[in-house]
Amino acid sequence: MTNLRADMLRNPDYGNAAISGFGGADSFKLNQNIIFAPGKRRRINAVPIVLNIFGPSAMFNAVFLVLSFKAHYRSEELTWTFVLFAFAVVFCMIWYARRTRKSLDREGDWYTFASYACLIAVTLATISGALNYEYHLRPYYLQSNLNTYASVNPASEWGQQFMDAGKVYFADGSGLDMKKAASFKNSDLYCVVPIVNGDEKLDHYDFWAVGTNCCNPDSSDFRCGQFNNPFARSGLRVFWPDDLSYYRLAVQDAEFTYGVSSPHPLFFYWVQDPVAEINQLSHRGLRVFYICTICHFSLSLVSVMFATVFFSKLGYLSTSAGETHGLQI
Repeated sequence: MTNLRADMLRNPDYGNAAISGFGGADSFKLNQNIIFAPGKRRRINAVPIVLNIFGPSAMFNAVFLVLSFKAHYRSEELTWTFVLFAFAVVFCMIWYARRTRKSLDREGDWYTFASYACLIAVTLATISGALNYEYHLRPYYLQSNLNTYASVNPASEWGQQFMDAGKVYFADGSGLDMKKAASFKNSDLYCVVPIVNGDEKLDHYDFWAVGTNCCNPDSSDFRCGQFNNPFARSGLRVFWPDDLSYYRLAVQDAEFTYGVSSPHPLFFYWVQDPVAEINQLSHRGLRVFYICTICHFSLSLVSVMFATVFFSKLGYLSTSAGETHGLQI
């Protein structure tokens, strides 16, 4: 006890350190950084929490909307310029957060979290938005802007007359000639069957109903689209570039097998109502957008909750370390 009193007289800071180790003024000041410390409540700064919930979600929605919908169809260059700008903003945020993290103290942790959350949001929006556009909205806009032809007779009309066709309503008596179905096998099975009018052999077969993995490669078989719908007599144009090359190979197989000619083949999905099928593409694209928005917002909300708890634990550990240091002194 005598030695302790002597040390305190020689060095007053020694006593202050010892007192702070047992909950003195310095210890209380350090504990003010704890959000969930037992018995020591302080008001939580809600601003960074709200910004981290809604900020990344806003960036996700903006990039997703631009990539998925009509802006992408009207100007692909401007769309990808916007995406690159979004990534540039995010990387500037990361650079600034890394540079100022220590000086910003706890706000620096939130800023770092926000910058990486925005990076994840923009990345996910770029991938999901591009896929949504490619599989749903791009075919919808293409079909909506192409021409519609009615009463097309495949026995007397030629394919080059309808190169700008998106929707074709065939004349009465038109149907599928199942006896001339053919296919081409790659990783998938590409199936084709000619659209004809009447039972007589035609001098050209330029209109084909198509589908993937819906026929038997060993027999004349076709089960694609609405092949068994007696009211189906319309075609919805196929636009997938990769698929078109394989459908042409399947048509070449049919030409060789059945001795027919197809100088300008056009490929269609066989349906009853092309307009309803096109509108389904738009509805699917909107549904994907809503689902992705809800999922990302939920992810942001859960991430911010975990980050709040984690940052509070960091403050608790820092305070514990300060108290231990005071005891050792």
